[in-house]
Amino acid sequence: MKAQKIFKSLSAVSNDSMYLKVINSYQQNKIEECFDLIEELIKYYPKDSRAWNIKALIYAIKEKKENAINCIKNAIFLEPKSYKYIYNYGNILLQFHNYSEALDKYNLSLKIKEDYTESILNKGVALMRLHRNSEALSNFNRVLKYNKNIPDVYVNIGSIMLNSGKNKEAIINFDKAISLNKNLAIAFFNKANALRNLKEDYEAIENYKITLNIEENYPFAAGMLLSCKMRICDWSDYQKNIANLKNKIESHHKVSQPMPILGLIDSPKLQKQIAIQWCEKKYPKKNNSLNIKNNNEKIVLGYFSSDFRNHPVSLLMAEMFQLHDKNKFKTVAFYYGPKTNDEVYLRVGNSFDKFINVSELHDEEVANLSRELRIDIAIDLNGHTARSKTGVFSYRAAPIQLSYIGYLGTMGADYYDYLVADRSIIPVELQHHYSEKIVYLPSYQVNDSKQKIPISNISRQELNLPSDGFVYCCFNASYKITPSTFDGWMRILSLVPNSILLLYASNQSVEKNLKNEAEKRAVNPSRLIFGKKLEREAYLARYRSADLFLDTMPYNAGATASDALWAGLPVLTCMGESFASRVAGSLLNAIGLPELITKTQSDYEALAIELGNNPSKLNVIKEKLENNRWTTPLFDTPRFTKKIEEAYIKIYDRYHADLPPDHIYIDP
Repeated sequence: MKAQKIFKSLSAVSNDSMYLKVINSYQQNKIEECFDLIEELIKYYPKDSRAWNIKALIYAIKEKKENAINCIKNAIFLEPKSYKYIYNYGNILLQFHNYSEALDKYNLSLKIKEDYTESILNKGVALMRLHRNSEALSNFNRVLKYNKNIPDVYVNIGSIMLNSGKNKEAIINFDKAISLNKNLAIAFFNKANALRNLKEDYEAIENYKITLNIEENYPFAAGMLLSCKMRICDWSDYQKNIANLKNKIESHHKVSQPMPILGLIDSPKLQKQIAIQWCEKKYPKKNNSLNIKNNNEKIVLGYFSSDFRNHPVSLLMAEMFQLHDKNKFKTVAFYYGPKTNDEVYLRVGNSFDKFINVSELHDEEVANLSRELRIDIAIDLNGHTARSKTGVFSYRAAPIQLSYIGYLGTMGADYYDYLVADRSIIPVELQHHYSEKIVYLPSYQVNDSKQKIPISNISRQELNLPSDGFVYCCFNASYKITPSTFDGWMRILSLVPNSILLLYASNQSVEKNLKNEAEKRAVNPSRLIFGKKLEREAYLARYRSADLFLDTMPYNAGATASDALWAGLPVLTCMGESFASRVAGSLLNAIGLPELITKTQSDYEALAIELGNNPSKLNVIKEKLENNRWTTPLFDTPRFTKKIEEAYIKIYDRYHADLPPDHIYIDP
């Protein structure tokens, strides 16, 4: 809850000159001066409940929870029937994410004054935070019976719709809020998020801009704006925006969610800072440690994900789930993704000893369930990605918690004990950029060795490709394509005669914008060919119609690179400093093709041009790839499973020996 809202009740205090001084200090944002005045008041009037109430609110603004609670308790002790003080107690608890306790206070306030709309409204907010959405909506609708002109009510209803995937209904409510208050930044920001979900990117961009015009440093809006522009390859003012983003991060402004930064800034230091800010704001730690030793007969692994379905994470991990040693491990899945019954969902679901849909549960309820099931190691497969439940881990779902594969970076929260990587991705000298201790596997990314290998190519004619000439390709998501990456691609095309670039465009805006960008760089736009989304087998077969995969920087291909290598297509990458910029290099090392890893943009371009103009050299690499697929670690799923199980056992034994988390090294 914003400080201004918490302090709203100050405008109604006595006209006594000392209180007027307090209000004046606050309005001038002189919080310390305001606090000193309250201290003076309490010194002379220790039984003035209003002074204790105000002191509590100031402590809340200063993010000092316990002090705020102690002061508001004093106010209530002096005036037990003050529904406003009890309401403020609820607000303080709400601010610090104590939703159940806040709910109790709002209910107590309403017992004293049942039509107190502020309590009804914030009771709805507490219920919303507890995922009790139908009850929350009832409270918001109750407020509307008293007053239909409160913008916050429509913002909250819209937020419930937004979080429930009802984006159009969400927009209707955000528009109602905006009609009542044209300067309500939160309404424009959430409307932008809903439009983004609907892939109405241009409208979303405009609403993010309005948000920032109203409030220059609105939390996380600048990153979302730039991320949305990247989705459609709108690079207007790109360098200016990146410089502004870096400056604001370094100035400790909350400018972005963690995920967009991976594709924008190759700095593990700044990525860590963003992740820390995000977790402190959205998912502050609720439990320091469980201090529990379950002493289960087997080690109980809890895998948490919204992606146990037809999604890259499960396409990579499905076989590993099936191969877990049932004599040593019991596996439990906690699923909170969309309803589905696809083939991958069924395969994954049948691989676990227990598969639980927790999509309707609040984070604390999921953590409690995990503890009831005596999970030893909780593995977050989402990280800071869509539909994540980071909050579950803030409540300590298990004595040991780690992050793997969903998010390519640090979680930035000390309640994550470990992060899985390998020596290619996180060199020892970069460990300090990660909040977690690192579990070093021989190779990082699991794969499914049971998936079909495409036997035949899709013809070039079917893909609208020219019958001859060199075909570069990249099927990474459009937001990973930066102007500098694209500059390099165009220089490569210019120096390899008759070459073309095969790309994937998720929408027509991407295709239009990239063709325009090619023309700006004096490359015929017809040399960019855009493929459509294909079923899995056809998608893999399409790789065999290309000659070389060109990776993106600073956000590499991950699952996409594995797909290309599995299909027999070499991947050329450029390795940076951050986790996401080193993943493709990790995969190439794991399949014995380090010659395709470059360290600079110029080397990347030079090798792409050399391979494009020297088919015999490329053919040697392709033959090596074909031979290595069965003899190197990348696609050896049984071997990978044993290695990650070895890591689980080591961190489990370490915990049970009362040793703190430390870096773990698993031998090849």
